[in-house]
Amino acid sequence: MPVISIKAETLLRIGSFGLNNSMVLSFVVTAFFIFLFLQYKKEYESGQRSTVYYLVTMVLRSLYQLFHSIVHEKIGVFFPLLSAFFLWILIQNWTGLLPGVGSIMVKVPASVVHGTHAEDVAHADETGHAEETLSEGEHAEEQIIDEHGLVVEEVPVAANTHVEVEEHHDELLSIPLFRGNNADINATLALAIISVVMIQVYGVQFLGFKTYVSKFINFKDPIYFVLGILEIVSEISKVVSFAFRLFGNIFAGEVLLTIVAFLVPVLASFPFVILEVFVGLVQALVFSMLTSVFLSLAVSHH
Repeated sequence: MPVISIKAETLLRIGSFGLNNSMVLSFVVTAFFIFLFLQYKKEYESGQRSTVYYLVTMVLRSLYQLFHSIVHEKIGVFFPLLSAFFLWILIQNWTGLLPGVGSIMVKVPASVVHGTHAEDVAHADETGHAEETLSEGEHAEEQIIDEHGLVVEEVPVAANTHVEVEEHHDELLSIPLFRGNNADINATLALAIISVVMIQVYGVQFLGFKTYVSKFINFKDPIYFVLGILEIVSEISKVVSFAFRLFGNIFAGEVLLTIVAFLVPVLASFPFVILEVFVGLVQALVFSMLTSVFLSLAVSHH
């Protein structure tokens, strides 16, 4: 049975920083976006248009018309953020379905994966054993074992002598090299925080600090004061809603594909892959469209 971890596995540690497998796939997607941007810019300036250029233009134009129907005349301000959310989430969802993601395994020491320190174990000598010195008042016993593995005699060991102890080797764990970024709760939480923070920033920008904050803190009327508290709770709940909706759908889909591929390895998972392609598109639309709706509400005066 395959091992399913709700937490992204750490591949490398540099000090207190841990590089996990969801970050590795994010770097790949980031490199893809940079390459796509440079290629689009080059074709736009040179006038030599390829299929990639027209495809990107079609996608951007469709997104522009979609978000324009929600935010109207403010589309010029909001479009970069909304389109970035949609494209980033969509590509991350779809790259998580590529062959090799979740199936290419690497060996990583358990101390790296779990964040423990291998040096906590006694330092080993060249023979594969470690030595420790007994201080005054400490006692140890050396066991004499016969050829059958039975203890024949236990001999006391004096203080201030070196005793060889068995080294505990750092176990190697097999973990995936790549993991879908949106199947990591840290990634979806970061996207949710960016979305909610930018909603507040644009609200202050368009309405002014005093007008916008009065929606949350208003002492003129007890009813408005209670409604302000509810608004604060609502803004905080948006972070939880955004993060767990996206994470739950993508993680559940990857678990489903893993189980189906394990039970029936040949072609049985293909219909589910098609389903997850559709789910990835829907989740990107839901996240970006909800952000656009909340932005539209945050900058309105009523």
